[in-house]
Amino acid sequence: MILIDDPDDDRLAPFRLNERGLTNRPQRRDDGGDGLFMAEGDLVVQRALDAGCVPAMALVDALRPPALTQQLAGRCEVFAGGERLRAAVTKLGMPYTVVALFQRPLRIPAAELAANCRRLVIAEAVDNPVNIGSIVRNALAMGWDGLVVDATSADPLARRALRVSMGHALHLAHARTTDVPALVRSLVQQGVVVCALTPAADAVPLDTIAPADRMALLVGSERAGLTQQAMHAATHRVCIPMHTGVDSLNAAAASAVACWQLRP
Repeated sequence: MILIDDPDDDRLAPFRLNERGLTNRPQRRDDGGDGLFMAEGDLVVQRALDAGCVPAMALVDALRPPALTQQLAGRCEVFAGGERLRAAVTKLGMPYTVVALFQRPLRIPAAELAANCRRLVIAEAVDNPVNIGSIVRNALAMGWDGLVVDATSADPLARRALRVSMGHALHLAHARTTDVPALVRSLVQQGVVVCALTPAADAVPLDTIAPADRMALLVGSERAGLTQQAMHAATHRVCIPMHTGVDSLNAAAASAVACWQLRP
């Protein structure tokens, strides 16, 4: 470990970068694995290591370094500092005992991922990283095996998304597409049953849909919902029946209900 007592030390500059500094927009949209992501906390860092991600550098608690510090030290530079230093650098009021920067992993193309999944979630315009992180965790917990996000959805490896998913975003295969309707049409042609979630009154109740061998779930923006093009490309437009006065759940909660109902 390299002990540091100055939060302005230039060696810690990468930990002060925001999301765009770690990975710019072209890098997030590229499948080539360029850029960095930040893992926060020993559980998320360990899951990143278990997923085969390559650490670039780490910052740990100088007084109580976590058990995985030695594992990191064998692969990258590990800096250590006190609580105030780590809070100042990471901008977290209660800093984790470890944060680490990792190289972004390669990502397979959306069409290839979709072709190999029995249960696939497709997110269109879900721009809140908390929702994306929750959708990842819900999907994996219910036995789903893939996620495709569109160009306007949040990055599954964003700090908040990764934290909310408890690191599971590194263990659920994900891809990015620029054309959700085209992807949906392709899946339907392959025999995949695609269910588009909508609060529309004329939608089919979710619990009337029989689980099929291969299924995909379309989840849209909480404000505008799915585009008409995406919904019309789907096999079914489905709703979660609600009591009077509530028209819908938020995107993450709706995904949990639907992933459970349509689980393999």
